[in-house]
Amino acid sequence: MKTLFLTFISLLFTTQLAFANDVIGRWKTIDDETGQAKSIVEIYEQGGKYYGRVVDLLMKPDDTVCDACSGDNKGKKIVGMNVITNMVKTGDRYEGGQILDPVTGKVYDCKMWLEDGNLKVRGYLGFFYRTQTWYPAN
Repeated sequence: MKTLFLTFISLLFTTQLAFANDVIGRWKTIDDETGQAKSIVEIYEQGGKYYGRVVDLLMKPDDTVCDACSGDNKGKKIVGMNVITNMVKTGDRYEGGQILDPVTGKVYDCKMWLEDGNLKVRGYLGFFYRTQTWYPAN
């Protein structure tokens, strides 16, 4: 019985460490101006690259569309839309992709990394950047 318990605890701890170092999952975004929870973004891996799609809008109706977007995203519902695309894991960071701001329709280069159990997401244009902290969404 003691061996079974120790095996279970060891397996649980190992599983938690594996997930603790991965961005895959659901993350709560925070509005920079109001400090309120804004949306839930699900990060997933496909073909060796990482993407993030909006799965829930917390401040607006789920049928809100991206009027400011261009190209294929113009007029599409924000829920279900990929706002993070083509990220590649490089060491402890994810980079090389882009992030879309569905409010302005602007697309920025992007980097992401885990810090203290939260996800740091940086959108940048040249030397100018803004970093947000996204929190695990349970």
